[in-house]
Amino acid sequence: MRRYQKEKNGKLLQVVCNQCKKEMKVENGYLKEGCFGADYVFGYFSSRDGIRHRFDLCEDCYNKMIQQFAVPVEEIRERELL
Repeated sequence: MRRYQKEKNGKLLQVVCNQCKKEMKVENGYLKEGCFGADYVFGYFSSRDGIRHRFDLCEDCYNKMIQQFAVPVEEIRERELL
């Protein structure tokens, strides 16, 4: 879960893991540690048509989640980090 300043284009103030409630490190509006952020709108043929889900997971919770997958995640090494 992310919290921003209320003003337009407000800077990032806080990021909390939705699973374990760990508060992640934020400095000067920038997240300073690994975080998996999901933002998904369910489409047609779903029981959640038109509903958006947003959440953040710390690296530990993300790793625990993907270890439960029957099909492993695809890992691709990126040459540039933006």
